[in-house]
Amino acid sequence: MEETATDGVPVLESPRLRLRPYRADDADAMFELYSDPRVMRYWSFPPWVEVAQARAYLDHARAGMDSGDIFPWAIADGESNRLIGALTLFSLHVEQRRAEIGYSLSPGFQGRGLAEEALRLALDFAFSNLGLRRMEADIDPRNLASCRLVERLGFQREGLLRKRWKVNGEECDTALYGLLAEEFGDAASPVTGKQ
Repeated sequence: MEETATDGVPVLESPRLRLRPYRADDADAMFELYSDPRVMRYWSFPPWVEVAQARAYLDHARAGMDSGDIFPWAIADGESNRLIGALTLFSLHVEQRRAEIGYSLSPGFQGRGLAEEALRLALDFAFSNLGLRRMEADIDPRNLASCRLVERLGFQREGLLRKRWKVNGEECDTALYGLLAEEFGDAASPVTGKQ
């Protein structure tokens, strides 16, 4: 079920999750997420080392949200509303009707289908409400769980960029994935919204 938040970023809900705009009090949970080496193993930047990085990111997300350049959501537990992950639509090209998607989930909540549930909500919003025709994801090909996740949602691997990122001295490849709106409809079952 979709409800529009006062700042223009919709609140999206499923039986177990809520995608909501970030709040100022999310900084500690955000730092906990992005300072965890298990979460950051395959990201294009190293783990955060201070909570000020989380505050700066929240400011950046709010500015991007206000300008309509990005749609940043906290993945929140449906019961407690506590931040357990992050999901962002970014590099939004309105004329081309495409965007990129990025996501992370706290290790304590992985392996339960929650990331898939969150992505289904965001993809449905992107294709149905924003009218996008294409979504892209770039994933370290060693991150097999994330590769399998997007493939379950209908994404197709479209290429490999070798040595695209250098993080903590390690050169990393990127697998490029793409999903067309009509492919998402074929791969996804609707997520029932909460009232």
